Amino acid sequence: MEAMAVLRQAAQHAERTPSIKFLGKRTIPVSIDHTPRPHPASPTNSLPASFTNGSAHTSFSAYRDHAQQFGPLRKTIRADAGIGGNAGSALGSVAPPSGVYFDRNDLPARFHRVPLTADEIEAIETGGAAAWA
Repeated sequence: MEAMAVLRQAAQHAERTPSIKFLGKRTIPVSIDHTPRPHPASPTNSLPASFTNGSAHTSFSAYRDHAQQFGPLRKTIRADAGIGGNAGSALGSVAPPSGVYFDRNDLPARFHRVPLTADEIEAIETGGAAAWA
């Protein structure tokens, strides 16, 4: 037992050398160009019009600061009341527009799921073992 205690004590006082060598102090590079550029895989190899027609968005950070909320939530944002200033009933109907469906069962019958047969249910429940018997 004393041998283990001596080894532990020696290990605590030994000089530890890390196995990872760092090249130098970590600093943020200042010479990086942050001007907007098109993505290298862009099919048009150009920026969107909102970046090129002299808009106030000179960087993504500036764009993000001025981004707007779209959809029904945007209607609820009012300067005097903040977010949720309007009641839900004031947002209008929640019915989908023509040609838009919220559920598969609202589609024509040819798009409905085909009901499973008893044999298919048994094959699923047994993991396929009963299908070959």
